[in-house]
Amino acid sequence: MSAPISAHAIAPAAVLRGEGAWVQALPQIASLSQVPLLLGRSSQTELFRRQLFEDLQRAGLSPRSAQLHSDCCEEDLQRLVLDMSDSPERPCDAVIAAGGGKVLDAGKLLANRLNLPCITVPLSAATCAGWTALANLYSPDGAFQRDVALPRCPDLLVFDHALVRQAPPHTLASGIADALAKWYEAAVSSASSEDGLVQQAVQMARVLRDQLLIDSVEAMRDPSGDSWVRVAEACALTAGVMGGLGGARCRTVAAHAVHNGLTQLAAARAVLHGEKVGFGILVQLRLEDRLGDNRLAAQAHRQLLPLLQQLGLPVSLADLGLAEASLSDLQSVCDFACREGSDLHHLPFSVSPGALLEALVGAAEPIPVHS
Repeated sequence: MSAPISAHAIAPAAVLRGEGAWVQALPQIASLSQVPLLLGRSSQTELFRRQLFEDLQRAGLSPRSAQLHSDCCEEDLQRLVLDMSDSPERPCDAVIAAGGGKVLDAGKLLANRLNLPCITVPLSAATCAGWTALANLYSPDGAFQRDVALPRCPDLLVFDHALVRQAPPHTLASGIADALAKWYEAAVSSASSEDGLVQQAVQMARVLRDQLLIDSVEAMRDPSGDSWVRVAEACALTAGVMGGLGGARCRTVAAHAVHNGLTQLAAARAVLHGEKVGFGILVQLRLEDRLGDNRLAAQAHRQLLPLLQQLGLPVSLADLGLAEASLSDLQSVCDFACREGSDLHHLPFSVSPGALLEALVGAAEPIPVHS
């Protein structure tokens, strides 16, 4: 029997990586655009974006700039579409998104809605959003709403080590946790697939995990070393490949569902995406041990917990700033994570909100090893 047709958006059309990649990318950007819109958000990256803007001008382009008011949300996107449509000036002919994951997601969505080329310039290695054909939409207050599959990956990704190296160290730690989740999620949801591409994506996720287990601590210790390069590129580039090859089940499962639930609480929104995902891996491993009869889950939990702690990542509700969260608040996290259509249901077993709450509360507690 022939397999059903499936479509895959696997990688950006072009990727430039390395020290000084941004300057080297300017001729390629000029081949895509003459009036690019430079999109950003954070005041922490304003000086970098100003430099990028001036570089674009020196390259003979006529850039314009725009700033997000919130996380990647529908209201901001609609405002930007209207602003660009109503402008009396020469219309922008590409979107350059420079920033963290939510800025990169917003840039991809905006470019898609306006049918313009998209160029992503990650200013940290906290996520693989600069690579993927996927974006997450949030409320203006930062609560996760839904993810959006896009028809293609960005036209150009510029991963300049010099720019990314200047990001706060905890952004790289967050990226490590987010990238590690590729293995823990894909292994439980897709390992039994008979689809060759899915099998290959799962094995890539395993290799990615091994690389991070070997290099992460040294990368955090020495941002000028080779380990930093391998880890930063693993988080921001390689981690994006798995979902493109293997589909949704190789992309997000329980760890990301826990993240999505946690964003419903204002107290947890200041915690970075990958920090919440890393905590979610610990929760998922507890679920696998208790409900999925995975006898390797305890061993995986025992291996991962000290690494997350060594990287300064949250491993408990208290670490997430939720020590005083009410039972009602935590129940709302679990209800959202277990809602219909949630990534949690990619697990090969059922999870109730009550079982998830128990795993949430006990995430950092050792799991007894089965004999």
